[in-house]
Amino acid sequence: KMAERFMKRLKLAAIETHVADARTCCLNPATSTHRQMNDEELERAGVPAGLIRISCGLEDKEDLIADLAQALDG
Repeated sequence: KMAERFMKRLKLAAIETHVADARTCCLNPATSTHRQMNDEELERAGVPAGLIRISCGLEDKEDLIADLAQALDG
């Protein structure tokens, strides 16, 4: 739930099920690419429920840092 709230607060990053894009994308593997695994399997695989994968795109680095900071501050 916390990962989902964080991702929804991002303004530049798109929530995607893939990370192959020129724009910044993010995803929560536990609810997307690894959703078929139960909690125990996720932990063994090193994919905790709150993990967020971020693939940085071509946006200005300062804009990305500011966006991540504001999303963390909530």
